[in-house]
Amino acid sequence: MIPRYTRPEMAAIWEPQTRFRIWFEIEAHATDALAEIGVVPKEAAAKIWEMAKDATFDVERIDEIEAVTKHDVIAFLTHLSEIVGPEARFVHQGMTSSDVLDTCLNVQLVRAADILIKDVDRLLAALETRAFEHKLTPTIGRSHGIHAEPTTFGLKLAQAYAEFTRNRARLVAAREEVATCAISGAVGTFAQIDPRVEEYVAEKMGLKVEPVSTQVIPRDRHAAYFAALGVVASSMERVAIEIRHLQRTEVLEAEEFFSAGQKGSSAMPHKRNPVLTENITGLARLVRGMVTPALENVALWHERDISHSSVERMIGPDATVTLDFALNRLAGVVEKLLVYPETMQRNLDRLGGLVHSQRVLLALTQKGASREDAYRLVQRNAMPVWRGEGDFQTLLTHDADVRHYLSAEEIAEKFDLGYHLKHVDTIFRRVFGRV
Repeated sequence: MIPRYTRPEMAAIWEPQTRFRIWFEIEAHATDALAEIGVVPKEAAAKIWEMAKDATFDVERIDEIEAVTKHDVIAFLTHLSEIVGPEARFVHQGMTSSDVLDTCLNVQLVRAADILIKDVDRLLAALETRAFEHKLTPTIGRSHGIHAEPTTFGLKLAQAYAEFTRNRARLVAAREEVATCAISGAVGTFAQIDPRVEEYVAEKMGLKVEPVSTQVIPRDRHAAYFAALGVVASSMERVAIEIRHLQRTEVLEAEEFFSAGQKGSSAMPHKRNPVLTENITGLARLVRGMVTPALENVALWHERDISHSSVERMIGPDATVTLDFALNRLAGVVEKLLVYPETMQRNLDRLGGLVHSQRVLLALTQKGASREDAYRLVQRNAMPVWRGEGDFQTLLTHDADVRHYLSAEEIAEKFDLGYHLKHVDTIFRRVFGRV
């Protein structure tokens, strides 16, 4: 986790003190459950909470112990015994390290998902506000980067809103899938610990019971979680790239907010660069890069190995922290995005009406021309305009072959910009449930 791209709330989830606090809660709740079924003394279970509930765990001390034991959970349990005293011998009864590690990781991933869902909610709110602001702001739609037909800037934002609505659902589903608890002991058979302990800990930690674990919680759950983060990252990049293209000097239909005192270049004082969306593009690449290791973690040896462990210690914090930062950065970009309707209109008009070519094509076919002939006639008049040699409507009007099918008035009617916007309300109702 790099401080430059880290927000405190998400970072706190992955701090050692938080991790050890979750470990303690798992162990203490398990001891409570064991006490309830008569395996350990109730007084001992109560003492464990009394001595360590408000304790600050000594991270340096745990690291010192681990340097000798080469085992992080044993190091923690040793330190816990230093805090609790003799009653600590009842902690971890019948449990294995994975019970603690896997359940803790899932608690952390659930908490991270909650933050990410809030992040998406902020972005959705920004997209909705700006979409309605520019619902009927005409702009050129592009395919292959080339002018195609008119659309509205609001529709561009509505598309992003719909996509992030799906992403929100993906995060909710990922949260649900990873929210399981395993306290099943060695190789997951419950031979040394009663299944009721797992049920109790799961309830206390806000998780569900893992139906069958093999000492580890199955990693397909985690693969789905990180895959969902990867999809969200790709959607962020889609929006970021759109803004970057629109900010190009030759286009300049929209651009990132440029604050007072901001500098765009160390060498060229005139520069206003899309640095925020470029940053989002880079961060999206990092998040996606963590999906493949998560997928590869699914295939473990037999009942367990720890080949997944080193991966998760890195991608758990890094993927969630990075996505959290990038989502908030993107929300801020959308909230403050500078939009230039006049430039959009100029760009719409730049090709001398060629954006209406399909309407003319269809009109010719409806008047009796074959599609092949209609296409030839329209293209014949379009290509000179493409080269800057005239106005499309004028050329069509003076083409005798076109006039054989269409009057001057009929041709002019095909150049109505409003025709392309007649179903904007329909799309907005589908996306937002209102117009």
